[in-house]
Amino acid sequence: MPEQLIPATIVIADRSYRIKIQSKDEEVVRKTVKTINDKIIEFKTQFAGKDMQDYVAMALVWYATEQNETSTNEVEKENITNKLNLLERMLDGHLQP
Repeated sequence: MPEQLIPATIVIADRSYRIKIQSKDEEVVRKTVKTINDKIIEFKTQFAGKDMQDYVAMALVWYATEQNETSTNEVEKENITNKLNLLERMLDGHLQP
């Protein structure tokens, strides 16, 4: 049985959004929103004179890039682990090169 969605209000760049999420995801959503808002504030400090849409766009690009780097790092880590396991089996004599 799928988990019930719960209503949540999030605020990004001083705008409120009413969303529905699974209760297990609430903490992750709130931390993500905080990260995005913190980055918007950082960009406002670095690049004064832009409008809020510019800051939101910059934060979106930053966040998407961060997520992509994390995914790439996970794939690389898995590949390295697989190679190390193969090497270990070869050293143990269980597998021929």
